[in-house]
Amino acid sequence: MYTLYDYYRSSAAYRVRIALNLKDVEYDSVDVSLLNGDQRSPEHLARNPQGFVPVLDVGEGVLTQSLAILDYLDAKHPDPRFVPTDPLARSRTLAMALTVACDIHPLNNLRVLNYLKRELGVEEEARNDWYQHWVVQGFGALERMAGEGPFLGGEAPDMADICLVPQMFNARRFEVDLTPYPNLVAADAAAQKIEAFAAAHPDRVKPAS
Repeated sequence: MYTLYDYYRSSAAYRVRIALNLKDVEYDSVDVSLLNGDQRSPEHLARNPQGFVPVLDVGEGVLTQSLAILDYLDAKHPDPRFVPTDPLARSRTLAMALTVACDIHPLNNLRVLNYLKRELGVEEEARNDWYQHWVVQGFGALERMAGEGPFLGGEAPDMADICLVPQMFNARRFEVDLTPYPNLVAADAAAQKIEAFAAAHPDRVKPAS
């Protein structure tokens, strides 16, 4: 039994919940509230010196960084695969996944938004403009990179879709106009029809207040 140190609205943790569900791997979930600062507790820093979620305890080790966790799951539980074995297809999948995980999400996560607010005094409207700007830039590229569907991964969802779905959730939270991205909207809709994705949705895993 794995243990996932999770926060329901973390995009990176959302990816790992989807991945565990797709691999049909059982896990326990431990809430680490980013709003309450649980990620900075000595207990959590002992698990992850960066103070981030997700953290996945797999018994033989403690894993951090969502894409590294997905890579471990692909190696340990190879069906279904998140990244193709064909070198060209593998590169394409990783390029799309990294567009989200490296070029959109890090600029817009909670610690960056809090820094803009608390340290730089950026007002809410400008912070929202910041958020939307980086989503629009990344989604514009990802829309052109998408294939024929129904998923970014083609006939079956892959690592790119696992990264896309949480970012689409956040884009809607921040009222990004998704009209220019029909391929992304379609891939997200196709994924949401799969219970492994639906069960990982923040509304399904939010801790009781």
